[in-house]
Amino acid sequence: MKLAKKLMPQPAVMNQLFFERSKRQLLRDALRPNEQRELAFRRIVLSIPAGRVSTYGAVAAAAGYPRYHRVVARLLRADPPDSLPWHRVLGAGGAIKLRGAAAREQRARLKLEGVQFTSGRVDARVDMARFEHILKPWEVYNAERAR
Repeated sequence: MKLAKKLMPQPAVMNQLFFERSKRQLLRDALRPNEQRELAFRRIVLSIPAGRVSTYGAVAAAAGYPRYHRVVARLLRADPPDSLPWHRVLGAGGAIKLRGAAAREQRARLKLEGVQFTSGRVDARVDMARFEHILKPWEVYNAERAR
């Protein structure tokens, strides 16, 4: 009887195993192409007005896929440059996550729309308190139904 108790996994170990398995499943699912998911992301990104910004995580959550922020980033990177307003989607806290020329272009496009940054440095963040667009997915889907 004592040997059987020692061989039984402890609850904390079981929770950790469950967490790791679900994390791997989420990552595998995110790599699969899914037209419905990508269409939902596109609708939400298109709903961000000029002069306002949102984050990858907020777009994913508003589309109904929380924790899929990396898929949003991959979608914006893979789409043709002017099909979506990619420059209005930022990293958490208003940081530009792109590198090099792409980061400079994103910053320039946002400045043209009137978005202000916290400082003049290249690694500056957008003032999210002033410029963050609160995503309302019900408005996006109701507007599409009305058409």
